[in-house]
Amino acid sequence: MLAKTGVFLAVATSVAAKEPYDYIIVGGGTAGLALATRLSNGLPDSQILVLEAGPAAAFEELRITVPGMRGSGLGSIYDWNFTTTAQPHIANRTIDVNRGKVLGGSSALNYLCYDRAASAEYDAWGSLINNTKQWNWDVMISAMLKSENFTGEDGDQHGRTGPIRTTYNRIVPQILETWKPTLNKLGVPIRDGSSLGGKPVGVMYQPTNIDTTRYTRSNSATDYLPLAGANLEVRANTRVAKVEFVPGSKPLKAAGVILEDGTKISAQREVILSAGAVQSPGLLELSGIGQSKILKAANITQSKDLAGVGENYQDHIRLSNVYRLKDNYSSFDPMIYDSAGAFATEQMRLWLDNKVSWYDYTSSAYSFVNWGLVGNTTQTNLTRLAKSHKASSVVDKKKIEFLSDPSVPQLEIIMESNFVGATPYPGSGNFATLISSVMHPMSRGSVHIDPASPLGKPIIDPRYLSHEYDIQALIEGAKFARRIAETKPMADIWAAEVEPGVGVQTETQWREFARGAMGSFFHPVGTCAMLPESDGGVVDAELKVYGTENLRVVDCSVIPVLLSAHIQTAAYGIAEVAAELIAREGKRAV
Repeated sequence: MLAKTGVFLAVATSVAAKEPYDYIIVGGGTAGLALATRLSNGLPDSQILVLEAGPAAAFEELRITVPGMRGSGLGSIYDWNFTTTAQPHIANRTIDVNRGKVLGGSSALNYLCYDRAASAEYDAWGSLINNTKQWNWDVMISAMLKSENFTGEDGDQHGRTGPIRTTYNRIVPQILETWKPTLNKLGVPIRDGSSLGGKPVGVMYQPTNIDTTRYTRSNSATDYLPLAGANLEVRANTRVAKVEFVPGSKPLKAAGVILEDGTKISAQREVILSAGAVQSPGLLELSGIGQSKILKAANITQSKDLAGVGENYQDHIRLSNVYRLKDNYSSFDPMIYDSAGAFATEQMRLWLDNKVSWYDYTSSAYSFVNWGLVGNTTQTNLTRLAKSHKASSVVDKKKIEFLSDPSVPQLEIIMESNFVGATPYPGSGNFATLISSVMHPMSRGSVHIDPASPLGKPIIDPRYLSHEYDIQALIEGAKFARRIAETKPMADIWAAEVEPGVGVQTETQWREFARGAMGSFFHPVGTCAMLPESDGGVVDAELKVYGTENLRVVDCSVIPVLLSAHIQTAAYGIAEVAAELIAREGKRAV
């Protein structure tokens, strides 16, 4: 049992199923546990089962609970450790695709960035799915506020009674004091206390998902799950192989799931996939839903031809400008690169004693800008490039539309108080990094099961930088980051540019740098898109998979167009909306 809750937590597949279950949720991650908890509360007479492939480690593992250790769980046993295929437009490099394989999913591994996109971007969801009123800014902001429990006063839009704790960092490195005045000098408006209400364009400090009780990470496992009732069972270390359908049913009716070991578990009402943008489409393909060529190659009998499954893969792409600080400035680097040293050990002891520590620190300094704030010529040139390929997809058309909307950010820049480079840490020194990220890349890729090993790692091909807009947008972002760094007061804190380095000046050199240094922000979306089936959609406005009666997808794979924000707030919002519509339908069925 989980402490202070009636939730039954099983850690092995040997535990006997307490059938019949009403709802089976595949994936105990960010959206999955939020959804399960709300269904447990909203449908107290229903039996709910969550199946999570990873362990239940979010409650005691320091790499998860300590905010300042963010990122240390990537590449560990708590990560699926996926990689892309070799990407021809970035020098045939492969890129890590880190996804949480632990109770809490990626909310247990992410960098605790807590923000929201422009209101127009959420309104686009409804406009793209038959102009429904079920999905828009008003619906999503209400849901995102419902998930939040903010500590502090800043005048912004916050929830105060939700599960996920948020606050501002109680330690702000000295170098970050240069952030807002420098950006403001370059014409970027200061947006403190007003960035979370659908108008994020500007420069600001933003909150982080930290529980101020002991300054620990707040995630779906630690803070949603304890609110659930005894009608929810969670099984960790339990991997689902596929969804089972009632033979001959049309539309397809999910009867339950089949585990990796062949065990069958029945669902009387619904099966819900919350495995994320990388694995939810794969589960559909393993269950016979998807493109015929993919299924045929994997020797899987097709139950529903659905062309959009696994397509429309979108991700934020980034570059880093790294600066060696002058000797009189400190950074977070010792906690990362000398974690066994005396200073880091002292800071960890302070954190364990619940005292102010560098290990409290997470990202604080953000800026979201449109291309017009970078420069009018930049805006004109990038818009022309975006339109240079004929936009046949409604997703591409929406991204081009966003380019002419000044309320929608096209570039995010974060100032980090440590080395975040494409090259290895130099071995000593204190650094600052300006990370520039393109919010709406035009390149879209795919993720599909591997025909040679359908239950193995998927084939992920984001097609990074396959559109000229993307590489030019990356370059313009890095150039703007350099301009920021060279503007006072920020210019006074650093001694040398380490990446890209002063040798990068010409357009050819910038292109070479971008191709060799581009990274991912680990924000995959869109692979089970909420769009009309004729537009490549996989789910309808009720999040039901086309051609099925009772199979839904509830995670970031349903987001049709990549947002100008880190995606965890959207994941919680989607789960909250889904829980309400599923509970309404469940009550009507009684």
